[in-house]
Amino acid sequence: MKIIFFGPPGSGKGTQAKLLAKELNILHLSTGDILREKLNDGDTLSIKLKQIMSSGNLVSDEILNQIITDKLMSEECSNGFILDGYPRTISQSNFLLSFFKSNNLNLDIIFNFKIDFKLVEERIINRSKQEQRSDDNLDVIKTRIEKYIEETYPVSEFFSEKYSQISFTIDASQEVHKIQKELMNFIKKSPKISEN
Repeated sequence: MKIIFFGPPGSGKGTQAKLLAKELNILHLSTGDILREKLNDGDTLSIKLKQIMSSGNLVSDEILNQIITDKLMSEECSNGFILDGYPRTISQSNFLLSFFKSNNLNLDIIFNFKIDFKLVEERIINRSKQEQRSDDNLDVIKTRIEKYIEETYPVSEFFSEKYSQISFTIDASQEVHKIQKELMNFIKKSPKISEN
């Protein structure tokens, strides 16, 4: 099963991706987690990443594309995967679709998490207090939401139109367990897509 999650930061898509990945026994590919892991490497790239991420800006397509394709080709992804936080730009989307085509991979389902941005701000501030994340202060949140609206939202719309038969909108303001149940219901009903 190959799934993409779209949604603004703080919409709960990471939480849901973890739960769903466990339920379906597939890999949760969170670019945020992968990049945060990379920050601990202490090399030149990790220092550059730290500067980019702590200012709320997005990591370059070239870096992300390489990280993602390495993971997608790994044994860990043989059962399937959930992409969470990728693709974020039209350039990444084109790269991913080209990668899928050249490797005979097909998407099974796409989820779009929709939520009011005021609620997003509240959630992220609470998360920041609990997890002590440096990329979760109010200025950074606003930058990340603006970047999402400007760059990632058009990507989610593109995928929703291109794959309308397997694309579903999720009300992300609901309780965690309700969203989880809704995702599983969509997966059970979803037709398999046979071509890109």
